Amino acid sequence: MSVSKVPWVIKYRPKKLSEFVNQGEAVEKIKTWIKGWLAGKPEKKAALFYGPPGSGKTSIVEALCREYGFQLVEMNASDYRREQDIERVAKLASVQRGLFAGRRIILLDEIDGLALAGGADAGAIEAILELIETTKNPVIMTANNPWDLAFRPLRDHSVMIEFKRLSKGDVLEVLRRICVAEKLSCDEKALDFIAEKSEGDLRSAINDLEAVAEGGGKITEEIAKQLLRARDRVLDPFEVVRKIFWSKYVWQAKLNATQTDLDPDTLMEWINENLPRQITDPEDLWRAYEALARADVYRGRIVRSGSWDLLAYAIELMTAGVALSPKNDPKAKFRWVKYQFPDRIRLMSQTKEVRALRDSIAGIIGEHIHASRAKVLKDVLPYIKIIFENNVEEAAKIAISLNLTDPMIKYLSQNKGDEIIARVRELRKAIRAEAKRAGSKREDAQKNNKKSEEVKKQQTKSGLDSFVKKTKL
Repeated sequence: MSVSKVPWVIKYRPKKLSEFVNQGEAVEKIKTWIKGWLAGKPEKKAALFYGPPGSGKTSIVEALCREYGFQLVEMNASDYRREQDIERVAKLASVQRGLFAGRRIILLDEIDGLALAGGADAGAIEAILELIETTKNPVIMTANNPWDLAFRPLRDHSVMIEFKRLSKGDVLEVLRRICVAEKLSCDEKALDFIAEKSEGDLRSAINDLEAVAEGGGKITEEIAKQLLRARDRVLDPFEVVRKIFWSKYVWQAKLNATQTDLDPDTLMEWINENLPRQITDPEDLWRAYEALARADVYRGRIVRSGSWDLLAYAIELMTAGVALSPKNDPKAKFRWVKYQFPDRIRLMSQTKEVRALRDSIAGIIGEHIHASRAKVLKDVLPYIKIIFENNVEEAAKIAISLNLTDPMIKYLSQNKGDEIIARVRELRKAIRAEAKRAGSKREDAQKNNKKSEEVKKQQTKSGLDSFVKKTKL
């Protein structure tokens, strides 16, 4: 066995785009996009490479730079956790040419590693968007799961290029090639075990092969099973839903549901959205939705009673219950179909600001009438909207008394919002003028009171003086 200081995952990394296994569609899209850049008319300034770990996203960027003569400027998630990091490195590189190569490619690797909830990453997404707007060089981002709602602006500004999970046969092909190159005696069963355990992650398969070769000197199934342990993987939502639908056993469906960061409610939305795409037989589809509906009933009971021990039943129904529902056409669930991001989650994201505005109005009204927000939303707000749509004068007075903002007024009246806002400004101007006049009157009254008090003091003093004089006489 030849010993090399260079890790095999780097040593046997593809050098050309044509060398990538089972990524032909992605390669063609990348070529089309980069040729648009070279012609000065890119479809979009950025591309977002997404797919499971070990599918070749980062390696293909390096091959792209090598093949088309670009200089690579790479930033990992830990390098651009703050807005100033992006401005310091990426923005500067995006408007300059390379020292040796004519042009540069800016690579923002693993963007889904950002902790999006404020903190050190505050402004990072906005800074990346500004980078894309101003760049004079191609920008490439990579992600395992790009479907987080916070990444929606990045998706809108990028060419989305999917990298498929490699099949077991694809991984075996590469492992055999490495064994030949390293002059290793490789047991086919051992390679089969390593490929099976990698679950399409070529990088981990190559690392495992190297570990077994270094540990045992040769590749056998016995040594591979002793040295290698199973990995716990976190899959993206599309893969999780597919694995749940393809499950053959109850335990398998429940286990697949644990390979995601999605909470049970969100996972149910994903299953609900894509169920009719996977199962087409009406009776099978009815059975699947029956199981999903019962899971939703348990979920409602958990919310009302706080009995979290019911969650096990909900998860079993929404996973195994759905997966085992096809009876008339059991092969249909194994068809490959394109899944879709749940519309309900997308709509909830789009209406988040509107709902926050509505709740703010309900809270203000509730404080004035001493009612709960839910009570206001149900029994008061509909009538307030009617007033705002039909009586500009009364609506303006209500807006002033509640101190509503312009967006709140437009929410309550989409047709007459501008009229009400104009009337509110007029009334507020009149109120300020009246208050000013009242203030002037108070000042005048205070001055007159002071004069009267001074006159009384003078009169009192004069009376006392005259009394003292008379007394002395």
